[in-house]
Amino acid sequence: MPNLSRRFDCLSWPVASKALAKDGSTFVWPFGACEQHGPHLPLATDNLFAERILSTVLDRLPEEFPVWMLPAQPLGFSPEHASFPGTISLSAPLLLQLVMEVGQELALEGAKRLVLFNAHGGQIGLLQSAARQLRASCPSMAVLPCFLWSGVESLKELMPPVELEAGLHAAMAETSLMLSLAPELVGEERLVDGEHSSPSQLATPPKGWSLEGSAPCAWLTEDLSASGVIGDSRGANLSLGKSLEDALVAHWVNLFTNLMTSKWPPVGGEKVDI
Repeated sequence: MPNLSRRFDCLSWPVASKALAKDGSTFVWPFGACEQHGPHLPLATDNLFAERILSTVLDRLPEEFPVWMLPAQPLGFSPEHASFPGTISLSAPLLLQLVMEVGQELALEGAKRLVLFNAHGGQIGLLQSAARQLRASCPSMAVLPCFLWSGVESLKELMPPVELEAGLHAAMAETSLMLSLAPELVGEERLVDGEHSSPSQLATPPKGWSLEGSAPCAWLTEDLSASGVIGDSRGANLSLGKSLEDALVAHWVNLFTNLMTSKWPPVGGEKVDI
């Protein structure tokens, strides 16, 4: 059973009022998406990852840390997958406005930090922009946009380099992690598609350009994949999924511990050593 005491929406209003007033009060907002993840993974893949990993992370933090999880945002910015049935995408202005309005309310009620805990790669840049705008509007509240898979150094030891670079969607990593978190939602198909298969009718980026990285292309899924998979899901397995889950949880437990024991954000012109 999840620890409901870490769920902000499960608190009564008097308890919520005390939570907001605590020194260093921190609220973590999971962001997912409702979008195709190939023929073998559910539309809610990113949302499920954000909620399940975050819940485990918060359960492992010391009880005295004033940190709570907000209700997850299950619809995201997913225009790259719009040609596949089941995808429901919010517009960029709407998602930006949503972050601004919720964030401003939290700041007015006394929240000291808001973490945007995102598991959908297609909205990383948008949430970073939203976070910057929100921080400018509410300078007393720290806003930290992060991506579930970013900065997890141990992934290099678990995943083949080609999958780390080009296994962008419903491939080895996501399929394996879902086998660990919710195996009943994983279909039996294990497809390879995108740059790995390079069928003649599908495009690959020009030399020097890439799908992600230093010179990225604003790709649409149909540019790269006929199945919705971008990468190779054939090597996915439960053992790898459990290792990925452990790596993600350990990484974020460490980062949240560092955050909760820090004095961030700087307020009132104070200088903070980084």
